[in-house]
Amino acid sequence: MREERWESAYVRYCVCFVAGVLSFTLASSVSSEQKKQKPAAADRSDELPAMPVPVADEIDHDIGEMLGAFQVGNVEAMHKYYAENVTFVSSAYEPPVVGWQNYVAVYERERAAFQGMQLIRRNTYIFNHGDVAWASYQWDFESALNGKPFSVRGQTTLILTKLGENWLIVHNHTSEIRPAAQLTQAQQRP
Repeated sequence: MREERWESAYVRYCVCFVAGVLSFTLASSVSSEQKKQKPAAADRSDELPAMPVPVADEIDHDIGEMLGAFQVGNVEAMHKYYAENVTFVSSAYEPPVVGWQNYVAVYERERAAFQGMQLIRRNTYIFNHGDVAWASYQWDFESALNGKPFSVRGQTTLILTKLGENWLIVHNHTSEIRPAAQLTQAQQRP
């Protein structure tokens, strides 16, 4: 009986040992297979295209980048978002500025009078139809003009077109909004 117990214990031990070895072997082979598969999966993921960014998000990002460059006076960074033949219309009763280089001359002349700029954009709405898009937003502008506090608010409408992989602004209509009190005073003048 002792021999049967011993044989039985020995068999159980062998079975457990073999099961342990098999488990370890299988785990090692699965692990090495997974390791082999991971680089292959990583290689395939490099071949897959990135998820497309919605047009409105792409344009919203570009407007933010352009306005950041505007605030710090980086003309080259701004130019990245404008077409060469862009037109600019302001709230002044004057002809539009046509062409990027003509706008740069106006921008640099006007910017020289300001010390520090902060422009906050609000209520941006972006629409697109094929390779054409338009964006409208409101803004608040704070600065010092010739050493005195200066603030103004307004709205802008941009028209963009898709050229290659980029959306470029082809038309910028920016208007200053006058407070109702200023409008009433202007209307009362003879």
